[in-house]
Amino acid sequence: MKNFKISFILLVLTAFVLSSCSQRIFDFTMVSTKNVDLSKASTFKRANVRANGEDGVYWLITIPLGFPNLKEAIDRAIESTPGAIALVDGVVYSKSWWAILTGYSSYVVEGTPLIDPSLAFNSKDIPTYGKIELDKNGEVKRIENISSTEYYILKDRIVKDSKETKFENSVELQ
Repeated sequence: MKNFKISFILLVLTAFVLSSCSQRIFDFTMVSTKNVDLSKASTFKRANVRANGEDGVYWLITIPLGFPNLKEAIDRAIESTPGAIALVDGVVYSKSWWAILTGYSSYVVEGTPLIDPSLAFNSKDIPTYGKIELDKNGEVKRIENISSTEYYILKDRIVKDSKETKFENSVELQ
C-alpha cells in the first residue's frame, strides 16, 4: 500500500511538471498583416484547405528567450499559401508546455487563406511534367499535370510535327 501511495504521488508530480496548456484567445472573420486592395475583393478566392502559422519561444527555468509575436504567426499562416493576402474564418490560440527546467510558449493562428488570383501564380505551381496553355497575349490560361509517359509522347509528336508541318497542326493527346 505504501508503494502505491508513493507511485501515485510521483505520477501526479510528473503530470504537473510535464504539463501543457492551450487557450483560445479570439476568433476572427478576416485578418491580414498585408496591404489588401479591397477594390478587387470580388476576384478573391477562398482556399480549399486551412493554413496554420506559429511563432514561439523557449523558456529556460523561468526566463523567456524572447517573446512570441502574433504578427509573425499571422504572416507565416498567410505566406504558407501562394497568393494569399488574408485569412478568413479563423482562430488564434496561445499554447505552452513545461518540462522540469524548460518550456515553450507560442501563438498559433489557423484560418482559411483568401487568395488574390493575380498574385497566386508562381514558379512553384509549374508541374514537373505538364502542359501549359497560353492565351493570345501570352498569359497563362491553364496548367495541367501529365505523366512522364504522356510528356514524352507529346514531345515526340511536337518534334515530328515541327519537322514536317512547322507547327501548323495542333497537337492533342489521344
